Amino acid sequence: MTTRVWRRRVIATAPSGWPGHVHPVIQRVYAARGVCTPDGAEHRLARMLAPDLLGGMDRAVALLMQAIAGDQRIVVAGDYDCDGATGTAVAERGLRLLGARHVSHVVPNRFVHGYGLSEALVASLDPAPDLIVTVDNGVASVAGVAAARARGIRVLVTDHHLPGDTLPDADAMVNPNLADDGFPSKALAGVGVMFYLLLGVRAAMRDAGLFPDGAPDLASLLDLVALGTVADLVPLDFNNRVLVEAGLKRMRAGKACAGITALVEASGRSLATVGATDLAFAIGPRLNAAGRLEDMSLGVACLLTDDHGIARRYAEQLSAINQERREMQAGMVEEAESMVARAAHVDAVGVALFDPGWHAGIVGLVASKLKEKLHRPVLAFAPAGDDTDELRGSARSIPGFHIRDALAAIDAKHPGLILRFGGHAMAAGLSLRAADFDRFAAIFDATARAQLDDEHLQALVQTDGELDYRDHTLDLAKQLRHAGPWGQGFPPPLFEARFDCASWKPMGSRHLRLQLRHTQGGAPLDAVMFNCFDGTPPPPRMRVAYELSVNDWQGRESVRLLLTHMEPMG
Repeated sequence: MTTRVWRRRVIATAPSGWPGHVHPVIQRVYAARGVCTPDGAEHRLARMLAPDLLGGMDRAVALLMQAIAGDQRIVVAGDYDCDGATGTAVAERGLRLLGARHVSHVVPNRFVHGYGLSEALVASLDPAPDLIVTVDNGVASVAGVAAARARGIRVLVTDHHLPGDTLPDADAMVNPNLADDGFPSKALAGVGVMFYLLLGVRAAMRDAGLFPDGAPDLASLLDLVALGTVADLVPLDFNNRVLVEAGLKRMRAGKACAGITALVEASGRSLATVGATDLAFAIGPRLNAAGRLEDMSLGVACLLTDDHGIARRYAEQLSAINQERREMQAGMVEEAESMVARAAHVDAVGVALFDPGWHAGIVGLVASKLKEKLHRPVLAFAPAGDDTDELRGSARSIPGFHIRDALAAIDAKHPGLILRFGGHAMAAGLSLRAADFDRFAAIFDATARAQLDDEHLQALVQTDGELDYRDHTLDLAKQLRHAGPWGQGFPPPLFEARFDCASWKPMGSRHLRLQLRHTQGGAPLDAVMFNCFDGTPPPPRMRVAYELSVNDWQGRESVRLLLTHMEPMG
């Protein structure tokens, strides 16, 4: 069983200079995340990093200006996740705003073309375009870029993934994570990189006097930038918070594109109160499901249409695919948990799982769920296809174990074992031969054991401390909801307390609805906890970690505690 350690966030510097209407709890929460003065929470677009700080911009901007001026055919090559889909929509919409007339897109089917700008994807382009612009991919597409240039197609790579030892021979490349790039924020998502490139092109065209009637408003793309940034789980550093907050404001003002509006409505959320959590857990998964199970072209089409009726039909299809994904995921996670319970996996530090019946588009979600439960790095594999003996795997890791670097080390020490790999510190993908799975699993476990000690394997419940029972107010809950945006690297406020359970009942088959009374006093508080109920009643007295949230029900707002952890107390 995973050991959980409770720890409170440390406030290094006392908050100061906040206006009186900002609740002291908000000030404390911000300070625990390094924001100690009001300017650190002023997420105005004027404070975002300048586009010209991003490396490779001059060549990339010149390439796009030449293509637009020459009325050339541009193909945007996207990716099959939410970041790739929103980035593709931003690229196509943005280039049209800047005057490009012949812009189209192509999104790889993971089961046909593989990942990124592959040779197979390049071969499928008929007729050949003049220029390919990649979004959220390309830094690892050495063979694909070579294939494109062999056909006389120029290639502009925009990406944010970590580069390998060899870079593709592209005509231009923009990626803040290249070794020599000085851009201060390395956390831009793929959609963010594309948005920055469009800003650079607009600035150069404005300087050249190409907008006699005024430059186009690229801020209209920020709803898409916000969705892709949050859904890709990149750290929400200050610059990304600026982008996300601007996009959320557009949504709340009713200015979202037809596709995002339809997806929000299909998820049962309200545009007037939409937040980063809604993007992460309701809207993003609906788009991601298309890329996991079918073809992300449906998701991109939803984001590109301006017809609200068509957008609603797309959103309904995406919701249905997402429901199918959820059902498949539940079955696969249950099978994976059964595997882990067997003796062969109990002592593994680096866990690798494979089942011939698993779906390659969902193994990343399985790895994520198992990583959360075990607090160990997990890789889940599925067959890559019917006509190959390859396995396709997806990895999720924990703090202290850089998963892409670990795969690189294995690849260097055991050449040929891993066929392809790429990713980030906390997530990666790879392929290997089915016959090599057992060997790889043993090597991966040994690699994890060499780097992770007992302290690393203790799951951390990090909270913002206790709230006075009198602070459980609707006003504070509303301030917390809009104080973020909260997300990866800038986590939502999580408080801890001791409660007595006044009453409880199941909600569905897996969830709990409770009435909790703070041990300090006060009226009972409504609370819910998801995916926790196994038939065992909750303890009469408990220590919990929770978010102070707003429950919107039939137009009425009330305070609700969203429990994330619960343990009994004597």
